[in-house]
Amino acid sequence: MKALVVEDNQEINALFTEALQESGFVTESVIDGQEAGLLLKEFTPQLILLDLHLPYISGAELLAKIRQNPRLKDAVVVVASADGTWSGLINEQADFVMNKPVSYMQLRDLGVRIYRNLTKK
Repeated sequence: MKALVVEDNQEINALFTEALQESGFVTESVIDGQEAGLLLKEFTPQLILLDLHLPYISGAELLAKIRQNPRLKDAVVVVASADGTWSGLINEQADFVMNKPVSYMQLRDLGVRIYRNLTKK
């Protein structure tokens, strides 16, 4: 199972990446929306962890593109954002919305649940 972390804060990115790796995912990470868009042309993750406030292309715009892409539309998308207003607006497009700060254990445990559900399919 593959995951992609899209988070511009490098410390948080490393924390999220490690938590998902511990959950069982082979994880790639990027620090901006443009880099994510380019990677997603070739990389098909089953889980995408997405910040909303990203440089170049916003997380909300990236999420819309993910949902429109037939190859990515079934990916589980977890939005992690400190912006409660945005989080509420994209709630219908995301599978999970987590308000920052997100703890390592919280994300690892969610990752384990998602991993188990994906491997049952």
